This record gives sequence, C-alpha cells and structure tokens, in this order.
Amino acid sequence: MTSGTTPGLTRFNTSADSDAVAALHEVCSSSAWGSKVLAQRPYATVEALFLASDAAMAELTAEDLAEAMAGHPPIGRPKAGDPTSSREQSGMAGASEELKAEMLELNLAYQDKFGHVFLICATGKTGEQMRDAVRDRIENAPEQEREIVRTELGKINRIRLTRLVERAENEEENA
Repeated sequence: MTSGTTPGLTRFNTSADSDAVAALHEVCSSSAWGSKVLAQRPYATVEALFLASDAAMAELTAEDLAEAMAGHPPIGRPKAGDPTSSREQSGMAGASEELKAEMLELNLAYQDKFGHVFLICATGKTGEQMRDAVRDRIENAPEQEREIVRTELGKINRIRLTRLVERAENEEENA
C-alpha cells in the first residue's frame, strides 16, 4: 500500500458521514476517536489518515480507551463470526490446548488486575509471543499498562485503516 492518494481513500473521503462513521467504528469502537478522525476528512494521503488516527488515539481519555477496548475480544477467544477478530488472532488458532488454557488463565488474571481485556496488536504474533507478552505486562502499573494499550490500539487501528482503504479499492475495482 502506498501512502499517497488511492481510489479507496477517495471513496472513504467522499462517503456519507453515516457510512464513514460505521466504517471507523469497525476500526475502533471509541466514538471519540471516530469523531476526531471523521472531522478531518478529506485526507490527502493514507499517511495523513494514519497521522490523524495516531493524534486522535493520543488524545483519548481513560474512558475513551475503555470504550475502544470493549470492542476487542480476549486473546484466544475471537468473536464468533467476526473475520477481523479471527484474522488478527490467527496466531492462537493452531495453539495447543495447554497454551489456550494458559492464555485463558492469564487473560482472567490480567482482567482482574486491570479491569479490561489484555490488548495486543496480535497480527503476526504466535500464541507463545502473546502469552509471553501478557506474562510480562501483568507486572506493569496500571498507568504504564494504559499507555501500552494506547500504543497497541494505535497499531491495530493502522492495520484496520489499511484494510478499510484496501477494501474500498477492491470494491471499486469490482463495481
């Protein structure tokens, strides 16, 4: 994907606000993030869209982050029927039953400590890498963990925005 203007970006820029809001909600369930990204349309380049996403993520409050995290299922338990969730967590798909059970236990311990799901940009990570990350991060202070979560959400948003623009391009090619 180039960082310039693409047909998919043009489609996103010119779509009705209601369609753009729905598409952005699929990227990140924080309404504050979506509003900030929507308000800056049109985007001259994909990179400009990424930068707006990053800036919006940096401004989210703890409540906004909680809203964003609520849209993510626990690692090892993707949302049924959600191809995005399954694709992003594919590193757990072939994991052993032992690793899956360990992840469930770690997820519950993490959630008990921090009050939300363990969130990591899981794309390209193995089940073992995700397990090791939760093991390491469960020792963090809540404030430190909140900023790590913010960074991980930003990575996820960039991947999902790329897919959004690519999907829009593919839809135009198939029209």
